[in-house]
Amino acid sequence: MFGRLIKDKSVRESIASASVVGLNLVSATFVGLFIGWWLDRWLDTKPWLLLTFLVLGIAAGFKNVMIEVRKIQKADAGEREGQDGDDQKPEG
Repeated sequence: MFGRLIKDKSVRESIASASVVGLNLVSATFVGLFIGWWLDRWLDTKPWLLLTFLVLGIAAGFKNVMIEVRKIQKADAGEREGQDGDDQKPEG
């Protein structure tokens, strides 16, 4: 459905990349939260491991977000260079 609405491929790819950025942050946070909760129950160390792994999950999420943003920036820079090169007329 959305493929027909958004005909420009670069716009669809940008939307997909933006959604991945949000998913990376949320999923890493929940994975850290779950691991900390599980270890706290197993080792009876409430709430220290939960808090530790929550912070680690948030940090991992931000790291993943930064990696994705750099990929998007590189792709955008490459796209701009390609567009600039298309505008020039060949010599000869």
